[in-house]
Parts: sequence; C-alpha cells; structure tokens
Amino acid sequence: MLKVKIVAVGKIKEKYFIDAINEYAKRLSRYVNFSIVEVKEENFVIEPNDSEKAEILRREGANIKKELSGYIVAMCIEGKKLSSVDLANTLDKIKNSNSEITFIIGGSYGIDESVKKLANLKLSISDMTFPHTLCRVLLVEQIYRAFSIINDGKYHK
Repeated sequence: MLKVKIVAVGKIKEKYFIDAINEYAKRLSRYVNFSIVEVKEENFVIEPNDSEKAEILRREGANIKKELSGYIVAMCIEGKKLSSVDLANTLDKIKNSNSEITFIIGGSYGIDESVKKLANLKLSISDMTFPHTLCRVLLVEQIYRAFSIINDGKYHK
C-alpha cells in the first residue's frame, strides 16, 4: 500500500483542527497508509530579524530533512497551483513509480531553501495566506479528495 506522509513544523493546539485532520486521515486510510510527523517549531524570538529568521528556517529544515523519504512535495507559496482533479492526476502518476509520497508544511516563516531544493514538486494551496495549522487541514482534505477521485469515490462532486 502506498505510504503518504505529511511532515509539518509545529504542533496543532486547536481541537477543531485536530478533529478535522483525524476525520480525513481516517477516511484516507482506506486508500493509503497515512501518517503525520510533527517536527519542532523553532520560534525562539518574538520578532526575529532576518538572520534570526534564517537560523529558525535552517534548524527547522534540519529537522524536516531527517523525515524525508520517497517523492517529496513541498507546500510553498511559489509552488504550482492545481485543481483537485489535477492534484488527483498528479498523485496517480506519482504513485505508479513511487511507494511513498512525503508532503512538507513549513512553520511560520516557510520552508528553508535547502529543503525546497530536495523537493520533486512544489505546490501552493492558494494565493491567499493561511495559518500553517489550517493548511494542514486543507492539505489532508485535498489528499483525501484526490484519492477519492482516483478510486472513483463519490466524495468529489
């Protein structure tokens, strides 16, 4: 069975986000072996300057790199924007030649460039800005929707 993993910076504290993620993860489990790995968020300064932000990204990036495997998809603002059907088609092609897909969601300052360079694909959820905890909910839902489409499920209308 295909493994799909999300590596995300930070923990989610809001129960309603956790409940939504758990619901989509449960639904997704009929299609793939799904997991989420949370790595430490390195916000050690309230308002960091540029060099402090770079250090935060470097440290988070080092933690992310330890969890990467398979086909790597970085979720970042400059990434490609896909419709749900296009995402399904893309994941269907990826799964035909890979046994694992890892999605990356960065922290408050994004994803370190060294991690982005390792990505096979860069995706963007939207031109709008969302909290990275909400992006996790959106991404899990879209992954579920994609596999529902791939498997001719009734979820996508």
